[in-house]
Amino acid sequence: MDSKWLCYPHLCAVSDVGARKNNEDGFTVGKLPYGHYLGIADGLGGHAAGEVASAIALETVRRVIADEYEDGMDGVLVRLLLRRAHELANSAVLEEAIGERAGMGTTLLTAVIRGREVFLANTGDSRAQLIRNGKVLAQTRDHNLLRELLDRGELTEEEAWGHPASSRLTHVIGASGRRFAVDFYRWEARPGDWLLLSTDGLHDYVKPERILETLSESKEPREAVKVLLNEALGVTHDNVTIILYRWF
Repeated sequence: MDSKWLCYPHLCAVSDVGARKNNEDGFTVGKLPYGHYLGIADGLGGHAAGEVASAIALETVRRVIADEYEDGMDGVLVRLLLRRAHELANSAVLEEAIGERAGMGTTLLTAVIRGREVFLANTGDSRAQLIRNGKVLAQTRDHNLLRELLDRGELTEEEAWGHPASSRLTHVIGASGRRFAVDFYRWEARPGDWLLLSTDGLHDYVKPERILETLSESKEPREAVKVLLNEALGVTHDNVTIILYRWF
């Protein structure tokens, strides 16, 4: 089977092999008291087992949140929990990066959703977007050279589309020799908002306006994910992973 699906009425997740022989992407979705946790990862390394790195990172996130999350945690403690999950994922991937797996790594994007509150932690260039009324209200910052070139004004947004610098990551989980870092975000959603998590197999190949158009025309997460995946499979050179959450 080329794809893995998990859908509920308010969220849907898919990971598809896309244009690759192996799927180095992955996701995790779990229930919390009055909420959910989400995780998405895009493995790096090819023969160095990127699929192993992403699986290790996602399993670490699942275990840390299952063991340590408590109902009623305040925002500071949720942020510390997500930091701990990313730090332990980094250590776990580095520990297994021996022999043929030397140098393997992965992106890691995690979220805790409680009601309309969204807490996010990001390492790498997997991306989260909060979308309202056909517009991107908030977005995580990609950890890649392209984002740095844009921030320095050396490229315009138009010049950036399809630029090779997007594949040069500045921060990752594992991959000895590259820097580890994690950014944190807290967003407030409203009824009708969408939260989109994706690996670069979607957002580096499907134009932002097409993604927004799809969400504007969709009512259910499953319906929207199917459309976005089909759009990506027609153009991507990569694996594709999408998690879509909607507040009704």
